[in-house]
Order: sequence, then structure tokens, then C-alpha cells
Amino acid sequence: MSKQGGLGACLYVGGNDISGDIQSAALSGGPALLDVTDITQSAHSRLGGERDGTISLVSYWDPALAHPVLSALPTTDTLVTYGTGTAVGSPAACLNGLQINYDPTRGTDGSFTFAVEAQADGFGLEWGVFLTAGMRTSGPLTGGNSDTTVSLDTGGSLSFGAQMYIHVAAFSGTDATIFIRDSADNSTFANVTGLTGTAITSGAPLFQRVAISNTATVRRYVTARVATTSGLTSIQWAVILVKNPVAGVVF
Repeated sequence: MSKQGGLGACLYVGGNDISGDIQSAALSGGPALLDVTDITQSAHSRLGGERDGTISLVSYWDPALAHPVLSALPTTDTLVTYGTGTAVGSPAACLNGLQINYDPTRGTDGSFTFAVEAQADGFGLEWGVFLTAGMRTSGPLTGGNSDTTVSLDTGGSLSFGAQMYIHVAAFSGTDATIFIRDSADNSTFANVTGLTGTAITSGAPLFQRVAISNTATVRRYVTARVATTSGLTSIQWAVILVKNPVAGVVF
């Protein structure tokens, strides 16, 4: 992969696109380091433990966009996604976790910003790729119809499972379900068993995380699809797919 700048990034929190209010973001993650130095060793020895991660960001003061989202400080998990771009295939980091602060700073020049940190809860920081071009708007769709993204070539079939992250910024209609489809030849696609979100009937903005067994196969070409049983007027949605590259992924 060639070098890439930081322009054109995006940031979603709990289904809300607050990219336009973010000054900066810092990400960290990976397995926790376990100190296993024994009495025969003269230097530290470490093993990888459970996955962990944080996403820290600085937000501008905006009472119409970021402030209502971040000032809520929910006591339950949210989903924070940092995308390096908004094209299909753009890398994106997802963190299912707790927002622990919303700390204001007023500069001497009159600037007003807020520091926010989200800490992983249960799954650690995961890097995947967008299957939508940022937030995608679909609809209207009548009952039994669907809207599918362009396919993405992931380079090959792997049998190590996958995780899907969903952000829904807005929804109107009766129902919608988001899921992943795959193909070996970029022609004949089928639903990936288990990579189907919970049916959406209300409640946007919202988010979901869906995972399948780390022995399940996901074929080379993948797409995301939103379908409706009884009809929908409009849905704004984003999907990030994490296709595990190795066996035995543990959270």
C-alpha cells in the first residue's frame, strides 16, 4: 500500500456523522502486553493478552452537530469509527466502547474545543474496510426490494471469520435489514451466513456489531446490502467489514 495523507477522513459516533466537527483523532490498539519475565531472565519478556484500544479526539464546539452527541456521555457502549476516507475499500478503525469524558478547553484566542476518549469494551480496536462510500442513502424501497453496494475485491477467500460494523444515521419507513454478501467470481453472490444485522424499525441514529465464528469462510468478493420486507422511505447507512486475516482471533 502506498503512503496516504490524512485529508478526507471521517468520524462516526453511535450512528452520527460528526466528521465536520473533529479537529484531530488519535488511535491505539492491539493486544495488552503481559509481563511474564521469569527469575532466570535479565530483561522484560512479554506475551500478548486480550485486545484493547482507545480512540481519542478533539471536537470543535458546535451546538448543532457534535455537542448533542458527545455531551450525552452515555453509560452504555457506543461505536466510534475513524475512516481514512469515504470510498468503498477505505480503511476504517472501529471501537465498541465507553465514552469516558467530554472535557472543554477555552484557548486564549477564543477557541473552544472538547477532548473525548472512548475505551474499548469487550472487543478491542479493529481495522476493517468500508463497503459503503461513507454514509450511503438508500430508498425509497418497496417491500421485498433491496439496494446493494458495488463489490470489493478482498484479495482472496479466507476461513477465519469476520465482523461487521453498522452505523445508521437516519431511517424512515417500516423495516430495513443490513447484511453482507460474498462471491468467489464477482458474479454469483450469496448471503454470508450470520453476517446479518438486527432488523431496523426505528431508533436511528443507531449502531450494530455482528460477528461470525472465526472458522467461517468469507469469499473473495464482498458487498453490503440493505433490504426491506414491508418498505422503507429512506435510510442513511454505513458498513465496515473486518475480514480476519489469521486463525484463532480472540477478543
